[in-house]
Amino acid sequence: MGQQMDVGIIGGGPAGLNAALVLGRARKSVIVIDEGVPRNRVTRETHGFLTRDGIAPAEFRRIAREQIQAYPSVQFAEEKAVAVAGEDGHFQITTSAGSVFHCKKLLFAVGMKDLPLEINGLQEVYGRSAFVCPYCDGWELRDQPLVLIAKGPRVLHAAKMLAGWTSEYVICTDGPAELTDEQREELRAHHVSVFESPIRKIASREGMVDHILLEDGMSLPCTGIFFAPKLVPGSDLPKSMGCQVTETGMVVADAFGKTSVPGIFSAGDIATEMYQAIAAASMGALAGVGINNELLIEAWDRGK
Repeated sequence: MGQQMDVGIIGGGPAGLNAALVLGRARKSVIVIDEGVPRNRVTRETHGFLTRDGIAPAEFRRIAREQIQAYPSVQFAEEKAVAVAGEDGHFQITTSAGSVFHCKKLLFAVGMKDLPLEINGLQEVYGRSAFVCPYCDGWELRDQPLVLIAKGPRVLHAAKMLAGWTSEYVICTDGPAELTDEQREELRAHHVSVFESPIRKIASREGMVDHILLEDGMSLPCTGIFFAPKLVPGSDLPKSMGCQVTETGMVVADAFGKTSVPGIFSAGDIATEMYQAIAAASMGALAGVGINNELLIEAWDRGK
């Protein structure tokens, strides 16, 4: 038959955990379903989170779950949610272990996941000396010689942002840059070199990059890399339930996480392109408020 809960949260990162905290404090019964393979598991430290700056992602989750245990109405299931069905007030979640949970409301906090890294040697340095967000990791690489691996329309924006942390960087497009003449001229005017030869290999030792070797024989020495990852939704379940999504797979939700489907909410990286732990936690908190408000109003109306 399965357990009866007020809220089912799929995803146990900062968004799902903060929503669980808010809902636990609101005395709602909650199940947090998470398979335990977060995208940031390759990262040694989480930055930009007030009171937790520099904490390891695994330690962040450990502390969060420890604090949530103060609220006995919140439970955890380290399983993968494989199917969701039903409608507002009567949702059913089935996990890979065969567990079944019945919930009045759903929160998708499933995040995004990286596609396999195709550049030779990038996997070895990802999370140690190669990163995707200068706001998260730029401070540690300040004033160092860096390489920005990117191409197309976002290159110029990324170049402007990286300039806030170092003036010693070049752009490697790993093939045709896909830049306009105006964009090339703007980069030249700011003394930013662009290398379009494909990458042969990223050379490193124990996760620390030493140089990038290009197919034309050019070697680009550096101590750090920023690159644009290729991401896909952490789960297809939101789309399977009819939630409106963008071309990139992001779930469309309002400020309180409400999606286009009644009773379904979304928060965190799956619902924004601002991929920061503190932003995800904030969205989870607001989604928890939105869910609790709906449950309270529905209970009030039934009591008329």
